[in-house]
Amino acid sequence: MARIRCLHLADLHLGWAPQEWGGREVERRQERDGLLKKAVDLALDPAAQIQLVLIAGDLFETHRPSTDLVVGVLEELDRLVRAGLQVVTVPGNHDEITYHDSVYRKYGREWPGLLVTNPRPERVGVLTLSGTPCYLYSLAYTGGLTGGTELLREFPRGTEDGLHVAVFHGSLDWMAGERSLPLSAQGLADAGYDYVALGHIHQHRVKTVGNTLIAYPGMVEGKNLSDPGTGFFTVVELGAGFPRIEKIPVPVRPYRQVALDVTGMDADQLGEELKKKADPEAVVDFRFTGVLSFLPDWTLLTEQLNRQYYHCEVRDETAYLDPAILQAWAEEPTLRGAFLQRMLKRMEAAATPEEQRRNYLAMAKVIAALQGVKARGPR
Repeated sequence: MARIRCLHLADLHLGWAPQEWGGREVERRQERDGLLKKAVDLALDPAAQIQLVLIAGDLFETHRPSTDLVVGVLEELDRLVRAGLQVVTVPGNHDEITYHDSVYRKYGREWPGLLVTNPRPERVGVLTLSGTPCYLYSLAYTGGLTGGTELLREFPRGTEDGLHVAVFHGSLDWMAGERSLPLSAQGLADAGYDYVALGHIHQHRVKTVGNTLIAYPGMVEGKNLSDPGTGFFTVVELGAGFPRIEKIPVPVRPYRQVALDVTGMDADQLGEELKKKADPEAVVDFRFTGVLSFLPDWTLLTEQLNRQYYHCEVRDETAYLDPAILQAWAEEPTLRGAFLQRMLKRMEAAATPEEQRRNYLAMAKVIAALQGVKARGPR
């Protein structure tokens, strides 16, 4: 059997735009919407040797994307078809086919390649790839027709020689709530598919059940900081023994988590550390940790960080102890109270500001440990 290389896409969520990104919402949407062109460029690169492109749902963020976006998508997919590549598109749950005004109902007749529209699992087509027949099985989740209240366990599969590939947008072995397609991994394996191309889970996941390889490519380009994307395209090689998956890096905007321990820093040192970590291209979840020796202006710090990154969300997880609270705690008949009485006296007796600062930091760490959580005073 000939070797066949397939680009497996899912969850591009074209048309998504962030909220409250300091005026960069439209810019970021347009940037993400260029992801399909990157995928098509890869598929058309002779070095990639792609013959089949599978889009396993949620190509769009919504079932009613803008006309301009749809026109651009149709042009990109048509580039693949004109070049002789096979293209299969399966609706997802974001771009669900159920609705009368769904993009797939409105543009179905002109959709390049094979568009899946049947509400129950069935053979949707047979493609010939390098002389090898490739039998495709899929469905388009349709409210009121598909079901989805329990795991789908029965799947069709022919007995002909060739490749048998299933493409679904759903959750594997778990109920994902309303308007989803729960799929049984064992059921897919029992059907005997050579490869199962899934969409819906935004992380890259690969699972082998029996002789069947089941894969989620993941969402390539990030949305929110909790949904950062994989940063690579998934290519699967079929027909040459067991399927082999390859990750192809793609240039996307980086999403990062940054933590800074501010323990022992004064205002100037904090400012210098922030400058060192600056990255104007990155979307960042920035966490401040440790014990503060001064009370910073968090509004100004947030503004500074938003100038240093493409977009930044700031979380304050530091400990800070207000003097009035410390004094109240010191009067408690507890271990914490006894400890604070001694430490407050040491701070009063400190000969230098540096000695006082060291005593404060030591005291704050112990109090935070006694609390079991980071101690905080009013901000």
